[in-house]
Amino acid sequence: MPALQPQPELITSEQYESLPEHRRAEVFDGILYDMASPSQTHQTILLELSSLLNSYVKQKQGECRVFPAPFDVKLSVNPLTIVQPDIMIVCDKGKLDGTCCNGAPDFIIEIVSPGNPEDDYIRKLYYYKKYGVREYWIVDPIRKLIIVNDFEHMLLNVQYDFYSTIKVHIYDDLYINFADIANLLDS
Repeated sequence: MPALQPQPELITSEQYESLPEHRRAEVFDGILYDMASPSQTHQTILLELSSLLNSYVKQKQGECRVFPAPFDVKLSVNPLTIVQPDIMIVCDKGKLDGTCCNGAPDFIIEIVSPGNPEDDYIRKLYYYKKYGVREYWIVDPIRKLIIVNDFEHMLLNVQYDFYSTIKVHIYDDLYINFADIANLLDS
C-alpha cells in the first residue's frame, strides 16, 4: 500500500494578504504557488502590449481599464483562487476595489516563462475559462507563438506566429501587429 502524501495546508485570504509585498505568489484552490521573477524578454513584451492596449482603451474613453502585473485578481473566495495575470483588461468597474479585481477580467494575456509553461497552457487556461474570462491569450516568446482563446465565441487554441496581426475579440476594431514586438526582440 503506497504511503499517503501529506496534504498542503490551505491558505486563507487573510494569510495571502499578509504575505510580504515583494513576494510574488498566486493561489489555486487554496494552495499557494510562488512565482519566478520575469525575464527581460518577458518585461519587454509586457511593456509593449500594455502600452498598446492602454493607448487603445484611453482613446475609446470607455469604462475599461488596463492593468499590468502585479495586480491581484480574486477569481474565487471558496476555494480561494487569486492570480496575477501579466496583463488584463477590466471593463466592469464594480469589480475593482482599489486593491484587486474581484471576479474575472474581460481579457487576459499571460507571457510564458521558461520555467513553468504548463502553468499558462494548462492551469490558467482551465481557471480562466471556469471563472468567466472572456478572452485569454498566451504569448510564448520561446516558441514565438500567440495562442488565442476567445471563450465567448468558442474559439480555442487558435495559434499565430510572432509576425501576425491578431484581432482582440472583445473589441470590434482592435488589432495587434506582433511583428513590431518581434522586431524589437530581434534587435
